[in-house]
Amino acid sequence: MNERRRSMSVTIAIAVFIISYIFIMSEKINRALVALAGGVLLLLTGVYGWEDAVTSYIDWHTVALLFAMMVLVAITKKTGVFSYIAIWLAKVVNGQPIPLMVGIGFLTAVGSALLDNVTTVLLFVPVILTLTNLLQLPSLPYLITIILTANIGGTATLIGDPPNIMIGQAVPHLTFISFLQHTAPIAALLFVLVMIILCFLFRKQLKKIDDNRIQELMKMEEASYLVKSPLLYQSLSILTLTITGFLLHPVFHIDLTIIALCGAILLLVISEKEVEAEAVFQQVEWVTLFFFIGLFMLVGGLEEVGVIDELARSIMWLTEGDMTYTALLLLWVSGIFSGIVDNIPFVAAMIPVIKEFETYGMANLDPLWWSLALGACLGGNGTLIGASANVVVAGLAEAQNKKIAFVKFMLYGIPVVILSLIIATIYIYFRYLLPFQQPL
Repeated sequence: MNERRRSMSVTIAIAVFIISYIFIMSEKINRALVALAGGVLLLLTGVYGWEDAVTSYIDWHTVALLFAMMVLVAITKKTGVFSYIAIWLAKVVNGQPIPLMVGIGFLTAVGSALLDNVTTVLLFVPVILTLTNLLQLPSLPYLITIILTANIGGTATLIGDPPNIMIGQAVPHLTFISFLQHTAPIAALLFVLVMIILCFLFRKQLKKIDDNRIQELMKMEEASYLVKSPLLYQSLSILTLTITGFLLHPVFHIDLTIIALCGAILLLVISEKEVEAEAVFQQVEWVTLFFFIGLFMLVGGLEEVGVIDELARSIMWLTEGDMTYTALLLLWVSGIFSGIVDNIPFVAAMIPVIKEFETYGMANLDPLWWSLALGACLGGNGTLIGASANVVVAGLAEAQNKKIAFVKFMLYGIPVVILSLIIATIYIYFRYLLPFQQPL
């Protein structure tokens, strides 16, 4: 009876996930409603209990981090600083669309490496939406650039992307410097290649702007958009302190979520006279947050019935313990799977499995850790729900009536993922597997 019940749970979890995914792709129903409905259906059918959903499967750290950063950005936006940055950047590139795209891509990649990609897109999406409205440019090329470069830049460092943070916490000898040495070089190469491809693909959409509009832009005084009140200095100071806290994470080991929440609450308290908390909370992207909750519940169903664990263990069975095959298969499976579901739960399932590989005689597991990190981070570019940063950008854009179509994004994201995984395969093979293969 138990076996039959388990088989039924497996069927229900997979069916609910697939059906929900189809509805999310169709975009006919709000994606947060679809994800939450799927999660509730898993509760009703007994795939898992409410307590398991709340304590095990919903990643409240990610949800709380997003909420805190949304609060910080919502308050900071009232100071006009994003308009200031947008106009300044546009003037630096003389209002030219392609250089502007390269500039925003570079800033996003660097910001994602030094902070984390979720925080970076929360800061830059309002800037680019302001800028495209100002110059009457299509927003889609810039939003796609931000998503792709955020995930590529986040690949470069320990704190850049949640999967890297999880791997760094699980493997003590993989430090901040280790990620800079091992993942930053390929991230830099991929950034250059992807920007060249994007410039080619969007060259017709991003034609030269009318000279009169450029003249109007160059006459604008960006400083006039700043609201020089105590709120400006308060928000910038606390935002800077929060970012500094992120950078010092490897030193003090304070959880990133705690740092962000402290910054958000502190800014809410000291700015209460100028900005009411209720007004700030109204600007939080609640649809995005609830979508994350629903998505975690959907993937939690696959975890509960053992689908993700079975996938992970199948890698070892298929490769028969060969280091080269295991590392490369892990790279591609994590890359493809991370594009279908959020990469966070997949990495969480894979970490204990990789640790078990030591029992099969694999003394040097580093190639596997780098394969997992590169596959999970780069694979997140595949779809709009492949990584946390993608979901946030889609939510911010939709709030400004700049909706990114799920299928349309895949037309750009999937080729980039395939290219990234091919280059990562070559990189991993020649840097780790060829010189350091362990005999069986």
